[in-house]
Amino acid sequence: KSANPQWREQFDFHYFSDRKDMLDIEVWRKDNKKHEELLGRCHVDITALPAKQTNCLELPLEKHPGSLLMLIAVTPCTGVSISDLCVCPLGDPNERQQISQRYCIKNSFRDMKDVGFLQVKVLKAVDLMAADFSGKSDPFCVLELGNDMLQTHTVYKNLNPEWNKVFTFPIKDIHDVLEVTVFDEDGDKPPDFLGKVAIPLLSV
Repeated sequence: KSANPQWREQFDFHYFSDRKDMLDIEVWRKDNKKHEELLGRCHVDITALPAKQTNCLELPLEKHPGSLLMLIAVTPCTGVSISDLCVCPLGDPNERQQISQRYCIKNSFRDMKDVGFLQVKVLKAVDLMAADFSGKSDPFCVLELGNDMLQTHTVYKNLNPEWNKVFTFPIKDIHDVLEVTVFDEDGDKPPDFLGKVAIPLLSV
């Protein structure tokens, strides 16, 4: 019931400088669970923004009245990575020792936002549901922690996919929940849901 909503939400996206990415934003109106209406969209060319500073942008919505006010900062990303099993961050004893020292008790108040980091090894899935007419699926796995999201590659035509990837997330809130969702890639259509598991960090 507002024409001037304030969300005050922060989202973290992992942007790699060798790609020319556009940030696409859409504003939707929701009457109820069944009816939604697009109120407008806008785009931001990430490569055109100055780095290492917060950019205040007022973005007019295309073909619709209204505008969005956003703060966008392009900053070096630390702690987030995707790697193969053979080169995972905790596999090196020297790196493990550095991490242990970084998060020891005497350093615990050095950076209140840097609680720690989580390393997740996504090995494989077993006996997935068949989403295609061929009796197979094209599964990929999405990991979400807070507003961080990373995903595996797609393994085509397989109900027992092996990804063997290592994901590293910075932890900003110890009460966050790691959500791991498996989807079936469906070309240009939205992916089909194959299953999900939620793991509270406090249970690790």
